[in-house]
Amino acid sequence: MENSINNSVCRIIVDAMGGDFAPQNAVLGAVQAVAEKRNMELFLAGKKEEILKTLAENNLSFKEENIIHCSEVIGMGDSPTAAIKGKADSSIVVGARFVRDGKADAFVSAGNTGAVMAAATLIIGRIPGVGRPTIGALIPNTSGISILFDVGASVDSKPQHLLEYAVMGTIFAREIYNIENPTVALLSVGEEESKGSDVVIQSHKLLKKTNLNFIGNVEGRDILSGGANIIICDGFIGNILLKFGESFVTFLKSRFLNYARKSFTNKLRVGIAKDSLKSILKEFDYQEYGGVPLLGINGITIIGHGSSTPKAIKNMVLRALEMHEKKLTEKIEISIKQYSNLQ
Repeated sequence: MENSINNSVCRIIVDAMGGDFAPQNAVLGAVQAVAEKRNMELFLAGKKEEILKTLAENNLSFKEENIIHCSEVIGMGDSPTAAIKGKADSSIVVGARFVRDGKADAFVSAGNTGAVMAAATLIIGRIPGVGRPTIGALIPNTSGISILFDVGASVDSKPQHLLEYAVMGTIFAREIYNIENPTVALLSVGEEESKGSDVVIQSHKLLKKTNLNFIGNVEGRDILSGGANIIICDGFIGNILLKFGESFVTFLKSRFLNYARKSFTNKLRVGIAKDSLKSILKEFDYQEYGGVPLLGINGITIIGHGSSTPKAIKNMVLRALEMHEKKLTEKIEISIKQYSNLQ
C-alpha cells in the first residue's frame, strides 16, 4: 500500500466511522473535498463494506485501495484511554497510526473527541518541547475574529502550558488567518496584572518576557468586542465558554421564532429581516469552519463535532490541507524551541 502513495501531495486519512451520522456524512464530505482540491491523496478508515455501500448509494466513485478496513469502532460513549488500548483496529487508532508511520500527513475525525485527542497524543506524539497540546475555537467579534485557546484539550494547565498555547496560537492566526502580528491576551477577572488565579498571574509574567504581541489581561466582556486576536485560558474555562457559545445560535433562533408567533406584524418583520439574520448567524455556524485543530501534535489532527454535516467534514479536510501546505507543524516546532526554557 505504501508504494501506491504519492508523496508529492498531501495525504489525509478521514475517520469514516466518526460522528453521529457515520459513515454517510464523513464519506460524502471527504469526497466533496477531493472534488474541490485535487492536490491531496485521501484515505477513508472504517468498515469497508459500509463505506462501499455509502459510495454506491450516492453514486460516488472512490479508489477502493484507499479504503482502509477497520473492524472496530470507538463509540461516542466509550472511555477514551480504554478505547484506544482495547480497540486497536478502530478507525481512530488506525488513522493516528497512519500519521505516526508517515503514511499520511493529517488525520480528520468527527468521532469521540477524547479518544481522538488521546490517540493523537499517545500514538502520533507531541511536537518536541510541547507539554500539552491545545484546541482553539474561532469566535466572531465586532472587529473580525478572536481565537480562544484552550477549549478543552487540558483542564489543569500550568503557566508554561498557557505560554505554549500563546506561541502556537500566534502561528496559527498568522498562517491561517493572515494576521501579521496577532495580539495575545490572557482571560482573567480583571485587566490589572495582579488580577486572576495564581496560574494566570504567573502566565502573565512569562508572556511579558516573550516577543509575542502580548497586550495583557482581558475580561469576558472583551471576547465579543474584539479585545485580542488570541485569547488564552485554561481548557476548563475555555470549554465552558465554547459550549455556551454553541448554544447561542439555537437560543437566538428560538427567540426570533417566538417573537414571530405573537402576531402577523411580527411575522412580517422577521420575514423581512430573515436574509440579514441568516447572514449574521452564519458567522457562528461551526459548519463554515469545519473542525478545530489540535495544535502541538507532531502531525496535523482536526477534530469535528459529532453532528458534523458533509459540509463540515469537507471543510475539516480542506483545513488540514491548508495547514499542511503552510507547514504549520514545522513552524510550531521552531517557535516552541525558542521558549522551552523560559522561567
